[in-house]
Amino acid sequence: MDLSRRTFSALAGTTALGLALTGSAGVLSATPRRPRYAPTGPPPPTPAADGYAHSIGYDRYSLLVDNRRLVVWSGEMHPFRLPSPSLWRDVLQKMRAHGYNTVSAHVAWNFHSPAPGTYDFTGVRDLDLFLTMAAETGLYVVLRPGPYIGADVDAGGFPGWLTATEGRARTDDPVYLGHVDQWLTEVDAIVVGHQYTQGTGTVLLYQIENEYDVTDATGRAYMSHLYEKVRADGIDVPLFHNDRGRNGHWAPGSFDTGGEKGSWLYGFDAFPEPDTTPPDWGAFGATRAAASPKTPGFLPEFGGGRSDGWGGAASGGKGYAESRRTRDAAYERRFHLTSLANGITLHNVYMTFGGTSWGWLPAPQVYTSYDHGAAIDEGRRQTGKLAPMHQTGHLLRQVPDLAKLDRAKDITSPDPRLTVYHLANPDTDAQVYVVRNDSAEDVSTPIPDAGIEVPVTVPARDARLLTANLRLGGRTLRYATAQLAMFVSAGRQDIAVFTGRYGDMAQVVLECPEEPEATRLDAEPAWIFDRGLLRINAPLGVGLLSRVMVENGGSDRPLLVLFADDATALRLWPYETPSGTALVYGPSLVRSVSVQDSIVQLTGDTAAATGMEVWGPRGIGHVTWNGQPVATRTSATGSLLSLGQLPGPAPVTLPVLDGWRRRAENPESAPDFDDSAWAEAEPDALPADGHGFHYGDVWYRGRLTDAADVESLSLAYSTGTQGLLMAWLDGKPLGTHRMPVPDERTARQGTWTATASFKVPKKLRERDTHVLSALVRRMQHDLDDTSQDTHKAARGLTSVTFKGGSPRTSWRLQGEGPADALRGPLNNGGLFGEREGWHLPELDDSGWEAVKSPREDRRQGVTWYRTSFRLSVGTDVDASVALTLDDDPERAYRVQIFLNGWNMGQYVNDVGPQHDFVLPNGILRTRGVNSLALAVLSDGTTDSGPRDVRLKLLGTTAGGVGVQLVGPTPP
Repeated sequence: MDLSRRTFSALAGTTALGLALTGSAGVLSATPRRPRYAPTGPPPPTPAADGYAHSIGYDRYSLLVDNRRLVVWSGEMHPFRLPSPSLWRDVLQKMRAHGYNTVSAHVAWNFHSPAPGTYDFTGVRDLDLFLTMAAETGLYVVLRPGPYIGADVDAGGFPGWLTATEGRARTDDPVYLGHVDQWLTEVDAIVVGHQYTQGTGTVLLYQIENEYDVTDATGRAYMSHLYEKVRADGIDVPLFHNDRGRNGHWAPGSFDTGGEKGSWLYGFDAFPEPDTTPPDWGAFGATRAAASPKTPGFLPEFGGGRSDGWGGAASGGKGYAESRRTRDAAYERRFHLTSLANGITLHNVYMTFGGTSWGWLPAPQVYTSYDHGAAIDEGRRQTGKLAPMHQTGHLLRQVPDLAKLDRAKDITSPDPRLTVYHLANPDTDAQVYVVRNDSAEDVSTPIPDAGIEVPVTVPARDARLLTANLRLGGRTLRYATAQLAMFVSAGRQDIAVFTGRYGDMAQVVLECPEEPEATRLDAEPAWIFDRGLLRINAPLGVGLLSRVMVENGGSDRPLLVLFADDATALRLWPYETPSGTALVYGPSLVRSVSVQDSIVQLTGDTAAATGMEVWGPRGIGHVTWNGQPVATRTSATGSLLSLGQLPGPAPVTLPVLDGWRRRAENPESAPDFDDSAWAEAEPDALPADGHGFHYGDVWYRGRLTDAADVESLSLAYSTGTQGLLMAWLDGKPLGTHRMPVPDERTARQGTWTATASFKVPKKLRERDTHVLSALVRRMQHDLDDTSQDTHKAARGLTSVTFKGGSPRTSWRLQGEGPADALRGPLNNGGLFGEREGWHLPELDDSGWEAVKSPREDRRQGVTWYRTSFRLSVGTDVDASVALTLDDDPERAYRVQIFLNGWNMGQYVNDVGPQHDFVLPNGILRTRGVNSLALAVLSDGTTDSGPRDVRLKLLGTTAGGVGVQLVGPTPP
């Protein structure tokens, strides 16, 4: 789909159009307020930390920013799931370019707090930097700091140390609230300096709690405390809560807000299945309307994919590629347009960028990848799912009529397979139709009740947003059978972009009291004027972008009508600048646009060589791309056409991983191992959290006396999903027990308990003393979705019993060491090699055994493998790289992957479904030496160690953002 030199040469007759910037920042009160009436008009300008005070209010239609209507089109990303701050900017810029005006972000308490009273907001935890980047990108921020966030992270975001505290969490228990207040004090001290109300940042909304269902007196007191706390900390933007489904929980007036009114929004989440009919969420659904009829429709989380768990129960074992396939662009369009038709004007897509639950961050219900089937994949690559986001987001930004819609007269489709929602703007009388096809077949039919006498084609399980009686600058759109995706203006001209599926015939009908001058600039379109209507037809996407210029005919403003299919529309980039709006066509991404004198300065990416076309303010005559001048010529329509092509990325070659070195560990299993420095534990107090060990593996050593004639022993243990236990007696392996692979019924079960029973070998039974060693892979803490302290469920050994004797026992245990100052508390567990730094790049492994590959014979326990590799990616290339592990799925072992000391995830060979582990640039040295360490945990029943370990190039672009290295460089 790249634009060839021939295509751009053929466009020499195209006329340039300028695009005007509407609106300017207002200097208004920072106090949230709700005006009596807000007419349809220009939306607020692109947000920035502009130094001006701004008001944020709402009515039943939408948010009101400085008394201008704002439709929030937001995408969720979590900075903690991308531990390379430079890449935050990359994702934010991609969101902004694809039509999002807001980013929503959870803040995970456990990511910032390794111990009570200790908080770290530096390095990869720099919340201030993230909020600054969002403002510099021109995005509002919806901030969600909990204290409980869920979000498929360990303990729902609660720090590990909170699992060992008194006081029931998510209640008004004073012990719990004391910890919460400390957390919020730390977070709010940063957020208060980034509020849009103060002009110091772009934080627009602030969430307290998440999916909280305790609505009794305890719950109301808890919510009131949180509300009062954040207000006391200086947070003055509107607050909200995310209801778990459309239950009406925590609507305005449901709890005490200290007398403050007009500053609380009701929101709820929805994660629909792709094969279900989209229900009527929002203001026009009876349950929602009864809950909060005076606030705008708000979806703080709406399914932009689906999480997947160990074994891939949700994906049929196919992983996130299957989630992206079933929840594709058509799915997104059908469900989001249904929401818009039902009065939802605050949309947040969860997830827009999922990222990676690296280290011990993931909740037990999910594995390392949190790709989620999102529109921007885990490797930061743009996917086809962005098409409806791109089109709808830009349309909502540029057409203010859509911010204020009432349900209008019912419309019936002649074909019963189509559902038609009819809405109208009460100020402008613009008509909006959401036409939804829930059948498995394409449907093409006129909709005469909507005044559309020609066929409208809606693909199977898809939807279309159609507009009628809509002002497009100096002209009126009578109707169109394709979706209006963009409308921008500059100087004396307007540009309207209509989109749909490739090959579908689109008709655009414009009202013209006089016969206009219509110029077909490409071969595909055709037009006819009859009785005051100009009808333009074009097959979408055929010839890529098709153009028709309309002049005169009752308007002094020329209108350039562009026809594009979904893929082509993803190459159109509108940007507002102080000099006016620019529209760029061609590159795979445009990150920024500025105008200086007559020069349009563009930055962005190209996935392959491509031509480029630029429309912009009057007077432009030159273009630069990523700082380099681009030779252009002015077309007959005034656009600037590149004479040549922008270059694509240079080839990237990845090295073969060889030079492996090996070292076996688990000396803790040996009877003479010195454990004198380990923590002591009573037999009835074995779980690890009570001893200060919260993440990763835990070792236990028990000394048994008076143990003669013990025939067997049973070890009860409790873990997260896919936990396991290994046992040794006097250094001899007894065996391994593991939790079952979850199925669809148990996929969301986060705590698993079992008892592992082992026979004592006959030759050991006559001994009076023994040393019992056990390694527990505890996995992670459960979520606390039901507010029952389930995150405090035990992890590790819970009891040990014996058959054939009653020995006396004394216990010691050891888990993770002190939190890594650079990588944080979630990076390491309690393996011997982790405690000794075998994962770190600076380790001297020259004394380790040289091996051909990370593969060995059967052995119960842990073996480490290390190698290094060098990359030489060009400075102007953004390469997304993963580590791939493959093997016979019958082989039972696990691998923890450490890149330059960072725990990038856990691979379970015989469970899956994940095989590719994304290595984020900044942690990955794309120009230099990298250290790779694999900690292989084998149960001894099969040969272990991956057969195939290789680097995989996920994609490349020319461009990208400057990336700063995270932490020290390997020697």
